[in-house]
Amino acid sequence: MDEPLANKTGSTEPALSRGRAPTQRRSIERVERILACATELIADRGSDQMKMSEVAEMAGISIGSLYQYFPDKSAIIHALAERIGANSRACIEAALLTVRDMESLRDAFSSLVDQYYAIFLSEPVMRDIWSATQADKRLQDIELAESRVCGTLLADILVRLRPTADAAELATSAFLVWQLGEATMRLAISLGRDEGDAVVAAYKRMALRELSGA
Repeated sequence: MDEPLANKTGSTEPALSRGRAPTQRRSIERVERILACATELIADRGSDQMKMSEVAEMAGISIGSLYQYFPDKSAIIHALAERIGANSRACIEAALLTVRDMESLRDAFSSLVDQYYAIFLSEPVMRDIWSATQADKRLQDIELAESRVCGTLLADILVRLRPTADAAELATSAFLVWQLGEATMRLAISLGRDEGDAVVAAYKRMALRELSGA
């Protein structure tokens, strides 16, 4: 989870939004190059200033070829957001595999929050994409879907660790914890570093109390 976004290519055949899905190696490599170039441009100037013509030029392809895979800039942002979500989910799944009791859950959750915060601080692309969720319904849907998936993963563990608790309430709490985590990260990076650190620390305390049933 703490590797650079440029290395997080996800699956070898990414799902594109309203574009042609690559099936041959050459097409897959072209899509990877397009997304890598878009990532670099977003990191340099932000998604609002990124132009499709610039992506095509940097990737060494015609604008027509670019539109075959990504019909508009929003489709590129959408694909990058999906990859961020998929990689984050993979890290969460790996971390939760180590959970055997409430103490190890607290350790795993705390570590995941710290890693996620570090990525938000260090990767302009991730900050830019998730700050755009308020203006793009599709990105909101991606975030919501990821929170539901991660919430289910967490809820399954909570049911095992807290067998006497109401399963439906645990599922709701787990979903809310992940959704609020996204909001916390966006708030934290909009503040000064000291205040942002304090906000993340407060979120961790509140989330851990809720998860442990304290």
